[in-house]
Amino acid sequence: MADVIEVGAARGDAPPPAAGAARRGTRPGRAGWATPYLFLAPYLLLFGVFGLLPILLGLWLSVHQWDFQLPNRPFVGLDNYAELFSSESAVYGDWWQSVRATGIFTVFAVPLLVVVPLGLALLLNRSFPGRTFFRAVYFAPYVLGVAVIGLLWRFLLDANLGLVNRLAGMVGLPADTPWVTDVPWAWVSLVGVTVWWTSGFNAVIYLAGLQDIPQELYEAAKVDGASAWERFRHVTLPGLRPVLLFVITTTVLASANVFGQSFLITQGAPGTETRTVVWFIVEEGLRDNDAGRAAAMSIVFALMLAVVSIANFRLFRYRED
Repeated sequence: MADVIEVGAARGDAPPPAAGAARRGTRPGRAGWATPYLFLAPYLLLFGVFGLLPILLGLWLSVHQWDFQLPNRPFVGLDNYAELFSSESAVYGDWWQSVRATGIFTVFAVPLLVVVPLGLALLLNRSFPGRTFFRAVYFAPYVLGVAVIGLLWRFLLDANLGLVNRLAGMVGLPADTPWVTDVPWAWVSLVGVTVWWTSGFNAVIYLAGLQDIPQELYEAAKVDGASAWERFRHVTLPGLRPVLLFVITTTVLASANVFGQSFLITQGAPGTETRTVVWFIVEEGLRDNDAGRAAAMSIVFALMLAVVSIANFRLFRYRED
């Protein structure tokens, strides 16, 4: 051993480290345990301030009679929640009417916002001249704000001066359809405008999912004699299963939180038929200055959406084979 060390020293090589020193060299520093938390700190800070803190504040407000204009805000326990389920309360009818309106919009909008963008994505995934241009055209409405969309379509759908009725009259259709003042036309307008406005976003998500499906699967299906429908059913849909889960979940949540379209296009008409939950919560909290009751409505509505989301995940959950 001494001869080996002497030969290494003669060549200028450093002697091998001792076993204990090697173990000490590979051991991380004492402050290394904090490194992951330092990277997480910005997110945790933002989540705490803009996520967790509003939830806790909402829970606190919901158990108080909280009027911004009054100095006293007494504790009322679960009374704000009980009023939402008591037919004798002043807000019972309006609350469940808004829930009904939100449900109607969601039931009719979600299937269209799932199927129509999928069809667009299948078409735009093909190779043809001008494909990039048409992709941009279909996505373009999504970049506009809800205020722009609402005011634009409020003017276009006006029963007396709107361009839609004028064009309908030119082709022999009724020229006095009350698109924004009567049902079911008000629902047709809200759902149609929303589908036109937001389909581009879901189409882009579908396109990303379609491009991740290996082309070898389609080629193998063609070799086996599968038709276009069979390739769509047995290759495309299974490949898009996680994307479908994302699209359906986000579309349900976005549709249930609809506010700007009904506020600007139909303005709740006829009466309060198209006034949604979010709109009613805003009125209750900001117009009527009852933040406690509005907070209770928000908590109940959030729990409703959580149940729907969990059911959706259980129904469409993705399992890797």
